[in-house]
Amino acid sequence: MPLIPEEPQIHESAQGPRATPAAGRPAPTPRPVPGPRSAASPRPGSPGPGPARPTPSAPRPQAAAGQQPKPQPQPQAQQSPRQENRSASERAQPQIQLIPAPAKGALDAAEEAIDLLLESGRAPGDILVFTTGEQHPWATHELSFGETSYWAQHDARDDVFFADAATVERASTRPVVVVALNGGDDATAVRALPAAMNRAGALLIVCGDPQRINAVLGTAV
Repeated sequence: MPLIPEEPQIHESAQGPRATPAAGRPAPTPRPVPGPRSAASPRPGSPGPGPARPTPSAPRPQAAAGQQPKPQPQPQAQQSPRQENRSASERAQPQIQLIPAPAKGALDAAEEAIDLLLESGRAPGDILVFTTGEQHPWATHELSFGETSYWAQHDARDDVFFADAATVERASTRPVVVVALNGGDDATAVRALPAAMNRAGALLIVCGDPQRINAVLGTAV
């Protein structure tokens, strides 16, 4: 609402000399002196400040006696399990990176890849490493204190976690998963690689013989 310009206040001194009423004539009633009008004061005949009140909607007609009310439309059904499974299968697949290395050098290649990830700013708790052959020395050392404390470190997600590919089903999803094909039979690799891909949120790194990897996955990586 636009501001209303203030009107000049008329003081009593500006009204001029007061006339003395004549004898026998009643004194006229003095008119009120208009004061300054604030912005919140509405103009005569205009609505007050604030949003206009909504016009009340017309009342709904009452149903006639004995007449059943019309059924209200039901909300749409939720997504079916089949549609949910389709959405899960169509989620973005992780990027796959292959690092060629012999079986004896696959674990060293995996550690070099981890160093590059950490130097690029990746958090240690984002990385999960699987070995298909001999376990990483860190995993062997931590397992000597028992599996309970070993897997508690996996759940804490505070550091890079190394695990045997045979336990891939027990591991949870992490942004980056590294698989070192440092030994083991093809059956272990066949089970480990697809499971590792499902647990990689953004990136899957596979270190090993490219021909063996392609033969295991059934397609070129």
